[in-house]
Amino acid sequence: MITDPTAEESTTEVDDSIDSMRSITDRDATRQAREQMVGERPGTLQVRENALKPRLFLISYDERFIKEQEFSNYATLRTYYEAHPQLNHWLDVRGYNDLGLMEQLMHDFNLPALQMEDVLGDYQRAKVDVLEDNRLFLVSRMTDFTPSCDIDDDQLSVFTGPNFLISFQDDYEDCLESVRNRIRSGKSQILRSSPLYLAYALTDVVLDHYYPTMAAIGDYIESLEDEIFRGRPNRRLLARILRIKKDITRFRRLVYPERDKVAELLRLPDEVLPENIKLFYRDCYDHAIQALDLAESYRESISSLVDLYLSSQSNRMNEVMKVLTIISSIFIPLSFVVGLYGMNFQHEDEHGHLMPMNMPELYSPFGYPITVAVLVLIVTVQLIYFYRKGWLRND
Repeated sequence: MITDPTAEESTTEVDDSIDSMRSITDRDATRQAREQMVGERPGTLQVRENALKPRLFLISYDERFIKEQEFSNYATLRTYYEAHPQLNHWLDVRGYNDLGLMEQLMHDFNLPALQMEDVLGDYQRAKVDVLEDNRLFLVSRMTDFTPSCDIDDDQLSVFTGPNFLISFQDDYEDCLESVRNRIRSGKSQILRSSPLYLAYALTDVVLDHYYPTMAAIGDYIESLEDEIFRGRPNRRLLARILRIKKDITRFRRLVYPERDKVAELLRLPDEVLPENIKLFYRDCYDHAIQALDLAESYRESISSLVDLYLSSQSNRMNEVMKVLTIISSIFIPLSFVVGLYGMNFQHEDEHGHLMPMNMPELYSPFGYPITVAVLVLIVTVQLIYFYRKGWLRND
């Protein structure tokens, strides 16, 4: 199948413009949300205009019982929760666009207003707060490398309780399905542990999901490097390199707070976070360190890629200049010869006397072919000289 490069480039440009418009829209929404909060009393709840309608998912479980369901209204969910105090419950709220529901959840589960403000703001860095009754509030950043070669991140907010865990996120899709599958299997340690272990499992899967993101970034960097080495850099390649460099920098800003959050969890007293749970968080800390090492490595790689691109462009410019210089060097003596013979010469003076020294070969019957032969000889000698110097070879 024959592919039209022009069509491919135009399609890519359209995709880039759509992605750019989408990112601008997201930035504008975040900026507007922040501007709306300027000067407000701490703990004031506000919902972004483009937030999704909430969906309520509840997984109730213990060692012998698992039930997963989605509720269309909160009252039914609340009734079911109160009727089963012996079970652990994972309430997963996806979407924020119902301020009344958020306030009701805050009231029923005793969620602090300041933390709920962080939840609805949806631009909070990863952190941990210890609430009253030794409950925890955790924030993580879920990441994904999109097909448009951008890093997409969403906020995951988690509140723990004696027999419940409430998670908030602004999107219907997430990276937590593996945790749900572990619960559905009926064999996971989550079923035999407190909600604090479920909070660890959510943190762990978020950290584990950094690796596919970094692997996708690494593959993309290799494709850019191959494109440069193939000698096909175009006017958009540098823009793509700089964009992925910006995404890697942004990814590092997401992972650093995640590492600090896990480190702070490990420093909590045992009455807040038992030692048997800290053991698992130490593994999370190792994952965060590894993710940071990968991010640092890719940042250095992309910086080297910028230098490689600029060197490639410089080499191409040098090749162009070399060709132009060779052409100019060939035509300089030719221009001199034809310019010399293009001067106005007179065979006789004003008295009719011959002037034998005044370019006599101009009047020879073989003057033109002799001149052409001389020009060809000059070009031939120059090409032989340039070749021996290696100027005509690409090696």
